[in-house]
Amino acid sequence: MPKSSMPKVEVAYATAEHQWLMACDVPPGATVREALHLSGIAAQIQGLDVEQCPVGIFGKLVADAHERVVEAGGRLEIYRPLLLDPAEALR
Repeated sequence: MPKSSMPKVEVAYATAEHQWLMACDVPPGATVREALHLSGIAAQIQGLDVEQCPVGIFGKLVADAHERVVEAGGRLEIYRPLLLDPAEALR
């Protein structure tokens, strides 16, 4: 299959010090988890487990990233665990 017919998605991840935004071609029918693996982002970020991390598409949490199929132009956002409960931070 020619690359031009493969859907393109973006993969985003950020820490307090750095942010990553990568474009990635994925085969039609690829799931969110497959797209994360194909992006190669895990090789760039030590300790990032793309198999287990919470992920969203355009700010909406994906309930089952192993089943959800990505769409062309989608932005996959990898979320980090909260270090402090927001309610506790307000107190």
